[in-house]
Amino acid sequence: MAHDADEHWMRGALLLARRGDGLTAPNPAVGCVLVKDGRLIGRGTTAQGGRPHAETQAIASAAIASAGNGAKGSTAYITLEPCAHHGKTPPCAEALVKAGIARAVIGLTDPDERVAGQGIKILERAGIETTQGVLADAIARQLAGYLMTRSESRPYVSAKIATSLDGRIALNDGHSQWITGAMARCYTHDLRSRHDAILTGMGTVRTDDPLLTCRLAGVAHQPLRVIMASEPRLDSKSKIASSAQQHPVSVFHGSKKSTNSTPTAITHRLIKTDNTGRPCPHEALSILAKQGITNILLEAGGTLLASFLQAELIDRLIWLRAGLIIGGDGRDAVSTLGLTDLEAGRGWRLYERRMLGQDTLEIWEREI
Repeated sequence: MAHDADEHWMRGALLLARRGDGLTAPNPAVGCVLVKDGRLIGRGTTAQGGRPHAETQAIASAAIASAGNGAKGSTAYITLEPCAHHGKTPPCAEALVKAGIARAVIGLTDPDERVAGQGIKILERAGIETTQGVLADAIARQLAGYLMTRSESRPYVSAKIATSLDGRIALNDGHSQWITGAMARCYTHDLRSRHDAILTGMGTVRTDDPLLTCRLAGVAHQPLRVIMASEPRLDSKSKIASSAQQHPVSVFHGSKKSTNSTPTAITHRLIKTDNTGRPCPHEALSILAKQGITNILLEAGGTLLASFLQAELIDRLIWLRAGLIIGGDGRDAVSTLGLTDLEAGRGWRLYERRMLGQDTLEIWEREI
């Protein structure tokens, strides 16, 4: 049974988990806090690269903070069920038992078939009281990428769109710097740091020459940059190509034409095409999932965005709207979808709306 304080401490564990966003794939970013007599005695988050796990980090933290008493008699608040299998590290469920915790509060059951309730059984067999489902919805949102790869074998895809009030992403000549203000651009850089990969189209690369890195001070993580292209050729002088030695780039293309003009630091993958002759979004996401990518931020023009929408592969829309009007000769945020029924365009639920300076941020999630 949940206690009144359970949500409070689980929020702390969730905040810790979010520190690992973009850093732990394919492992989930988990948070754990240890509490005894109403006092925090240990905390941990999944380390960069996925190990050590949050629970063992919290146990080690408690050993330092409690002058040798460790986690004995404490309550562990864990966003995701502790692992139950022997892999590169021993099971975290067994580590918690050995540490002598008295109670475990768990946000979500781990869908990994090697766990899937087995971690909870290890705790309960040791006489440890368990409570499940605390802040489950918020934790599921934070672990959306991990859960999606487990259930659908593809990454969770968020599309970031920055437009004028009338839904334009650029002037007719392609000029788009800057539609949104400084706060919105900082928000975008933070988004990049929390994703495993940034996906764009070759048209955007040629028109905007973006770098697609996180350029916030103190942030070291750079996501994989993925380009979808009908043909593999990439200008070696482009910002993405020029920085490929420092930050990885992959090109998914549907043509067998030579890639000789492309820097060798860039990896290429020939994949099947859809009925338009462009690289198939489903296959691209399947390949990326097998590479350990769980969260993708789509930053692209209207054509690629429309293709992912038509394939029902966009899970979240992150829409930044600036207070300007460009007009009908501007470039559309979303290209033709071919809808014949208004109801076919629905199916989105508003999750969040707030201001970033003078720009409006709206986050819409696909209704399941």
